[in-house]
Amino acid sequence: ARRIAEEMGEEIGLSVGYKIRFQDRSGAAPLIKIMTDGILLMEMQGDPLLSAYDTLIVDEAHERSINIDVILGHLIRLMNRRRDLSVIITSATIEPERFASAFGSAPIIEVSGRTYPVEVRYEPLEIRNDEGDGGYIDAAVASVEKVAREGGPGDILIFMPTEQDIRDTCDILAGRKLRNTNVLPLFGRLSPADQQKVFTPMKGRKIIVATNVAETSITIPGIRYVIDTGLARIAEYSPSQRVKRLPVKVISRSSADQRAGRAGRLERGIAIRLYSEDDYLKRQRFTPPEILRANLAEVILRMTALSIPDVTAFPFIDPPPKKSINDGFALLKELGAIRQEERRFILTDQGKQMANLPVDPRLSRMIIESADRGCLEEILVIAAVLSIQDPRERPLDKEQAASQFHRSRMNPASDFITFLNLWRQYNATWEGKESKGTLRKFCRENFLSYRRMQEWRDIYGQLKELAAEILPPEKMHPTILIGEALHRAVHTSILRGFLSSIALKKERNIYRAPKGKELSIFPGSGLFNRGGAWIVAADIFETSRLYARVTATIDSAWIEEAGEPFLVKSCLAPHWDSKRGEVVAIQSVSLFGLPIASDRRVSYGSIDPEEASKIFVRSALVEGDLLVS
Repeated sequence: ARRIAEEMGEEIGLSVGYKIRFQDRSGAAPLIKIMTDGILLMEMQGDPLLSAYDTLIVDEAHERSINIDVILGHLIRLMNRRRDLSVIITSATIEPERFASAFGSAPIIEVSGRTYPVEVRYEPLEIRNDEGDGGYIDAAVASVEKVAREGGPGDILIFMPTEQDIRDTCDILAGRKLRNTNVLPLFGRLSPADQQKVFTPMKGRKIIVATNVAETSITIPGIRYVIDTGLARIAEYSPSQRVKRLPVKVISRSSADQRAGRAGRLERGIAIRLYSEDDYLKRQRFTPPEILRANLAEVILRMTALSIPDVTAFPFIDPPPKKSINDGFALLKELGAIRQEERRFILTDQGKQMANLPVDPRLSRMIIESADRGCLEEILVIAAVLSIQDPRERPLDKEQAASQFHRSRMNPASDFITFLNLWRQYNATWEGKESKGTLRKFCRENFLSYRRMQEWRDIYGQLKELAAEILPPEKMHPTILIGEALHRAVHTSILRGFLSSIALKKERNIYRAPKGKELSIFPGSGLFNRGGAWIVAADIFETSRLYARVTATIDSAWIEEAGEPFLVKSCLAPHWDSKRGEVVAIQSVSLFGLPIASDRRVSYGSIDPEEASKIFVRSALVEGDLLVS
């Protein structure tokens, strides 16, 4: 937006503006507005006809995020109602014929990029290693050494699938002491200062070891060599287990082509693939779009808010699996966001409120619940931090010190309380301080990302504004609960959003979870080696094993309170109890297959009055067990 405004000789906010989450600089009547896909979805919710626009340009469509696919499907439907609307879809690597067909045989325009030729070399692992497989890390290091021996100029970009692979590769390369080289890691959790190093001019050659963040998200100048392992962590969601998986998988041909293209931005380049050409040709042409491998609850919530009656009939470019749609509806029913009316689903009052909060439905359900429990302020803080990347950092040169510092400040009973305590400390520093330098110093001393802390604060503020718009004024009061009452209210609110993410201890860090899952507390959690009998987790994911991250110890009574509509209760052995003077039974309570309570003596009269009366007559009166004075 800034670039376009400059070319028009204007300031941002006049003819040209932008709108991103929680920041609107688009002015009163802009001619051009740049926005994120999420913002466009929210605008569709308020104005399904998108009457404010005569032209829409959907850029980077090859990334095929869920939002992009929903937008494209909505535009396909909208084009029939608005003949005056022009739609332009731009991308580097999509299947243009499929998109053109979906939009009624729309014309395809090809624009050649300003790239240089790239020589692709195939050097598969089995050929590279004389002493056995050796792995892609060893093969990548060997390729770097070969490039160094050949003596060609230019920086090297190595694609690795995981953060640990990057660290291991950097350690090995540093140990080889290659002349005039700077070995630099690049991955999402790296601090901004460490990430910025890859763009900084340096004496000698840069060897950058990166995840697929360097494939499409950023362009690193000076790259002449690309070494591609052909692997990446590709997120996917299992609807049957409700688990986010992060497996290492082979990349598609389009991703491999994107990676190779990074070597030809400034001059002729060389891409070394650590797999065979035959392997490359057998791979999928494109990476499966996110909508085929993601939790669809938020999509279905947004679409229901858009009055789209049948998600299965929506014109997706790639229709999602029926089991994923069913799971999305099931989760929304669990959250109380939808109800079935005749043969269609409609939003409940809570669902309408949730649809107006631009966060995961589980987080919006937490917020709605917290307003009833008197802890809205705390839950807004927690929902905001769960919407961003963890603000805690471990700089490369101070990893051990940072880890020790963060662990010393962890609450042993709740990672959510750890975040709350961090927020209070940050907020106390923020209040009354005009100087950003003071906050930067605070973040540096506490191993925090200044940018993410600012993002946390911005999201909190905007969520609070939106909550004030959708909640009754009397529920926006400051928190008056303290101590144990506040602790219970906070975690019961969290449970209402993450009810199916509870787990029962089996042994030390191993827990039984719903749907027959067995998970471990993530080592980075404050509950590691200290978790209670029951926990709730805001994030359950699978890498080498199933982990629970951002967890809290909870009381089984809180589970019963939050999960009342979904509890399964059974009563055994109803009998007359002369001491209590009533018919009682032994009750068992479970939730999602996990036993919450057993051997609980309860009054049977309220459960089955007719049977309780018969037992009373038989045992108390006929058998004379009731003593009447």
